[in-house]
Amino acid sequence: MEDWQHGGFGLYIHWPFCASKCPYCDFNSHVAAKIDQKRWLGAYLAEIDRIGAETRGRVLNTVFFGGGTPSLMDPEIVSDVLDRVRETWVMANDLEVTLEANPGSVESGRFRGYAEAGVNRLSMGVQALNDTDLRRLGRMHSVAEARAAFDIARLAIGRVSFDLIYARQDQTLAEWRLELREALSMAVDHFSLYQLTVEEGTVFGARHAAGKLKGLPQDDDAADMYMATQDICAAAGLPAYEVSNHARPGQESRHNLIYWRYGDYAGIGPGAHGRLTIAGARWATEAPRAPASWLDLVESGQPGELPREALRARDQGSELLLMGLRLGEGVDTARYASVSGATLPEAALDRLQELGLVDVLGTRLRATTAGRPILNAILRDLLV
Repeated sequence: MEDWQHGGFGLYIHWPFCASKCPYCDFNSHVAAKIDQKRWLGAYLAEIDRIGAETRGRVLNTVFFGGGTPSLMDPEIVSDVLDRVRETWVMANDLEVTLEANPGSVESGRFRGYAEAGVNRLSMGVQALNDTDLRRLGRMHSVAEARAAFDIARLAIGRVSFDLIYARQDQTLAEWRLELREALSMAVDHFSLYQLTVEEGTVFGARHAAGKLKGLPQDDDAADMYMATQDICAAAGLPAYEVSNHARPGQESRHNLIYWRYGDYAGIGPGAHGRLTIAGARWATEAPRAPASWLDLVESGQPGELPREALRARDQGSELLLMGLRLGEGVDTARYASVSGATLPEAALDRLQELGLVDVLGTRLRATTAGRPILNAILRDLLV
């Protein structure tokens, strides 16, 4: 058994285009007046063929269309991609196919087409249940459109997750509690709940640097919102299985679990990352970020020019720990030792246990409720 099989094998496909750029977003997304979708389809199919030849015989557990805004893709393009995927790999019996979507009327009109193509899970970027805050976040949909899109998605696809951002401008703890309970009333079975972060290179980042991004909650207030999120979701039957993700049992994102359990995943599209084990070596892949550059490179027929780097054992161990400690289930320390060729420092483990930040049961290491918000500090102690 190769190590990646502990996590499984997934495929990530990046669609880099959006209708508009949100002011908080630092993802690799771009606004384009015109997109030749057939040309993009050809590049995706070529990359599926290339990576399929390197991973022949594997069982594929998940496919994830991310972005950008993949719900701007024509359903026929998604269908053709998935047809090639089915021809290339053995499919898991419970194959999960997720597509990220915005809840605008244009995108929601495509949901049935995606279901017919084979998409069986939708991840919707709702972000707020407050029209004023949606406008502040640069979102193009309203709360009413988000609710309508959610209902359409549940009928067409079934499994639907949606994202919310908290610690927004002028948001209070009481307001967040009410909003989260409103979201729970929609009978959702999976949430991704993120604190608003101000990233360099974004519109919000520039505003913040100029002192013009007013009303952001203080750190203590944001921490209170995080803890309230844990309590409210757990009480509603959606505990945190990962730092920012909550699900009813059995409704966890299987694709994201491949990342967090340090499985293998192929990344296709501009800026897409991957981790692939080939001939006993684990490789980190990262495609060029610029859409035109990636497209030209793939169409040139020289895929060997796509960057990849062999990961050292120590780096693999660090990544396994970094990803795995985000999960409620934690990390197998015996697996860490096997991957990295080293053991975790006992003195640091003892100290972190005394502080109530981690638990160790047999070979299982997990961050506690108190430890999850400060994972970076825990990792600094463990990865000396």
